Amino acid sequence: MLSRTADVLVPAFGRLTVTTDPGTELAPGSIVAANHTSLADPAIVTAALHRLGAEPVIMAAAGLWRVPLLGRALAREGHIPVIRGDRRAAAALDAAAEALEQGRLVLIYAEGGLPRRRDAAEAAPGSFRSGLARLAERTGAPVIPVGQAGARRITSGSTAKQLAGLVTAPLRRPDLHVHVGAPLELTGDRAARTARARTAVTTAWRTAAAHLREPAARGSRARTGSQV
Repeated sequence: MLSRTADVLVPAFGRLTVTTDPGTELAPGSIVAANHTSLADPAIVTAALHRLGAEPVIMAAAGLWRVPLLGRALAREGHIPVIRGDRRAAAALDAAAEALEQGRLVLIYAEGGLPRRRDAAEAAPGSFRSGLARLAERTGAPVIPVGQAGARRITSGSTAKQLAGLVTAPLRRPDLHVHVGAPLELTGDRAARTARARTAVTTAWRTAAAHLREPAARGSRARTGSQV
């Protein structure tokens, strides 16, 4: 339900386009790793994946489960709360591994949080935490790198600025772009797996940012793919 709802609501807030690398396949039991820049980007990425026929299980901050209606919907659909900085965080990886075994796609934000910038500009993904590499090592699941750009045009900065962005977005309808890269198998030790995943997500992000002509993507060798 959340995937379908996002696919309906996101176009009201911006103009979403989606591209993929040639031959990209969202195979059951895959880990989807995306860059995280804004409170709006989970809805944007979910809407993009829905257009490609996928409805992922999302690993998200546990605080969202305390939001009325949203929390019940997240629990009902099997999304996974992550309690960071707590021993219970390991339970999130257990739940993610179980979802992968059931053939679900699991969407993870390996940066583990939002950037502390107040501007609406794009920037490359920050450092990745080890959870993605540990999940891939434990399950052997392929990782699908996803890059999104434009979410900060809807919400970014202070609380007041984010609220203003949400209110005005339906009038502004900023351009949004999601690029889905080709799946990869993570190999090597945990550090090598983490580094390779971050490189792949950064490449996908550069492609998305280049579609929006973001200054951060200038000079990058952004790939072009099929558009949905």
